[in-house]
Amino acid sequence: MTKKLILRSSVAIGICLLFGFMGVIATQAGYEAWYPELNKPWFNPPDFLFGPVWFLMYLLMGVAAGIVWNKGFYHKWVKTALYHLGFLLLLNGSWSLLFFGLQKPFLAFLNIIALFILIIFTIKWFKIVNKVAAYLLIPYAIWVLLVVALNFEIWQFN
Repeated sequence: MTKKLILRSSVAIGICLLFGFMGVIATQAGYEAWYPELNKPWFNPPDFLFGPVWFLMYLLMGVAAGIVWNKGFYHKWVKTALYHLGFLLLLNGSWSLLFFGLQKPFLAFLNIIALFILIIFTIKWFKIVNKVAAYLLIPYAIWVLLVVALNFEIWQFN
């Protein structure tokens, strides 16, 4: 592992965690007063799991981004892959704002469907640059798919 890879991965992890932190701020706005009162499906994970899982997802995204970035930002495929990740982070953060901050489960559901589709495209672009980086995004895709199902059920139940 080169110093350049470590540095780029560290910067990418920091950026991903910054977006995650902004999501936490949006989540806190509606979590305590609104979320506990909602009817949730049987497969809703315990609340204490969400923070650590999201932290791990942002960590994996950052490592994957660092690996892609290390291939050289001058390359159009690297740029395309990282732009996809940037939009993905924006959509992910806006989901927290829509769901928890504005308490709009239907709009959040539309957002998270778009997010899941964008994750698939991002994995595709990461795979063109580096297969390991693409594979690091698969747990995130699976987790977001669970959140899609949760968001849908919460929207239906409430």
